[in-house]
Amino acid sequence: MDGTLLNSKKQITDTDIAAIKRFRELGGQFSVATGRTIQSFEQYVRLLELSSPVIMYNGSAIHDYSTGTTLYTHPLPERARQLTGDIIKAMPEAGGEVLRTEGTYVFRNTDYQQFHTDVCGITPEYCELADVPDGGWLKVLFSMAPEDVMHMELLVKGMDCTGTDFVKSSDIFYEMLPEGISKGSALEVYRTLPGYEDFTFVSAGDFDNDLEMIKAADLGACPANAEDIVKQNADLVLTRTCDEGAIAELIEEVIRKCGL
Repeated sequence: MDGTLLNSKKQITDTDIAAIKRFRELGGQFSVATGRTIQSFEQYVRLLELSSPVIMYNGSAIHDYSTGTTLYTHPLPERARQLTGDIIKAMPEAGGEVLRTEGTYVFRNTDYQQFHTDVCGITPEYCELADVPDGGWLKVLFSMAPEDVMHMELLVKGMDCTGTDFVKSSDIFYEMLPEGISKGSALEVYRTLPGYEDFTFVSAGDFDNDLEMIKAADLGACPANAEDIVKQNADLVLTRTCDEGAIAELIEEVIRKCGL
């Protein structure tokens, strides 16, 4: 979504919307892989006219909005609560939230955390970390000043984080995910969903949390504004940025490769 399908104003360009519509008319299917929750992504479902399942929580779940069912989840281990508490104790300036299928629980609200809540357009539940319900934690998102993200990266490297992985999802967000889980691992699950076994998958992303998905796709692309590490791993580096209709450019390339 951010930096790929959404432009710098958090909007989907008319160019991209028109290209997606044309792609569908030619027989293609379009979906999204995002770090967003089931609730926060609902605003885009109608706009994109999505009928295919969506990869969510940066790979911890796959949700089908057309039926209202969550097809797949891979939650964090129980020790994630203790680990989260240890991280916040060491870096109390960081904000944080726990994401579950039924909602978002903000246990440390800061200006950066409030920014994330506002961008997602959701009403979270504010509570202490100890009061977040057990089980079903799909990810923990930490929010902080850009210069503090590196400090948190160094912090978790010195901790016993067995059963979890961490990924930087923006300049101000650092996320705890289940070990081995990413948008790429979810794409491999997607290939086994009924009706999708023989599809060719094309993906596009711009940031660290998109790397595994780009590698897992049959064709992995990135917009011109992508991080250098993403460009180095992409099969195709597009000439347009997210502000210029990068997804439309990718769709045009797919249509050309299909001989349509």
